[in-house]
Amino acid sequence: MHNTNILISGASIAGPALAYWLRENGFTPTIVERAPAPRPGGQAVDLRGAGRTVVERMGLMDDVRAVTLDQRGIAYVDDKGRIKARLGADAFGGEGIVSEIEVLRGDLAEVLHRATLPGTEYLFDDTITGIDQDDDGVTITFEKAAPRRFGLVIGADGLHSTVRALAFGPESAMVRPIGGYTAWFTAPADIDLDGWYLMLNAPGGLVASARPGRLPHELKAGLSFRSHPISYDRRDIAQQRDIVARRFAGVGWEAPRLVAAMHDAADFSFDSMGQVHLDRWSAGRVALLGDAGYCPSPLTGLGTSLALVGAYVLAGELAAAHGDHRVAFARYEQIMRPYVTEGQKLPPGGISGFAPSSRLDIAVRTASMRWMTRWPLRPLIAAQFAKAGNITLPDYGQRVGV
Repeated sequence: MHNTNILISGASIAGPALAYWLRENGFTPTIVERAPAPRPGGQAVDLRGAGRTVVERMGLMDDVRAVTLDQRGIAYVDDKGRIKARLGADAFGGEGIVSEIEVLRGDLAEVLHRATLPGTEYLFDDTITGIDQDDDGVTITFEKAAPRRFGLVIGADGLHSTVRALAFGPESAMVRPIGGYTAWFTAPADIDLDGWYLMLNAPGGLVASARPGRLPHELKAGLSFRSHPISYDRRDIAQQRDIVARRFAGVGWEAPRLVAAMHDAADFSFDSMGQVHLDRWSAGRVALLGDAGYCPSPLTGLGTSLALVGAYVLAGELAAAHGDHRVAFARYEQIMRPYVTEGQKLPPGGISGFAPSSRLDIAVRTASMRWMTRWPLRPLIAAQFAKAGNITLPDYGQRVGV
């Protein structure tokens, strides 16, 4: 085995999933994470198709089901709160807009984090500041820790990946905005959801939503809007809250209550919607995984599946190649590229379908929601959801570490 000492940047979903499979195959993974501890909470992510299969192969499905959200489905409301269309969680075989297995990002990350222990070193409250490759390995400098040597480095650090910026180039060359921004946060459970994920579309490309949280005293809220790229300080939370509040001034339904809760939310996050496109996911001894290399955007509902499947394939190919990164990285891309290409195709309408601009467009979108399970829309929508399973997962056989 070569390059057994591997550094992973990012401790959300892709990073710990990769660490699990690397450890099982005889490698020694280390994860560096900017946050001071595993980040709890977060919004719901879908476990679909091949991503679900990977979790089953990890033996973690019971753990994931124990923290799955209890939701009846998704329902669209008007500005008076009246339900105009709905789609149950059992639609499309449990893999519709709201899938059968939806779990908060932090809960899934915690399941994966526990599964990597012991055997995985974590460096919390730190980040990579320099990557220097040579023929024998990679010298990494950190913001806080002393420099260290690793055989390989994997960037699993999301849309704004530090590893990608250091090893591949500026973000502007690889991240493609799709025309929207979203704020996610936890709010008090003082809106009667009746178990539904409720969503309001308002003119101007505005989307206000609330869904049940896992805990009875909380709900998970989202405030999204369409926009050309805007400039803001990613570290200035007050500025970001002000941007969102101005956009949603005068919007009906429960938007005023959600905006008020946003100002007090401890887990507020705000980001653009975008996709990551690269010609190659590796540069020498550095490779990218999940959103860092091929973010599909939240509109597809496939980010989690791409991350889990990518982690499984990358670790499996490294094991099959006995740690030879040149062989393994090429095979990883060969297997994953078709799956990612399909997974990055936006659903019908793209951002316009998610956040229609005019009242007429909203009415058409609501009507299409009612027809989603009928011909002629059903086969089109079913094909979008089926992308999560459009890959034959390799069987890497007996694991080295077992």
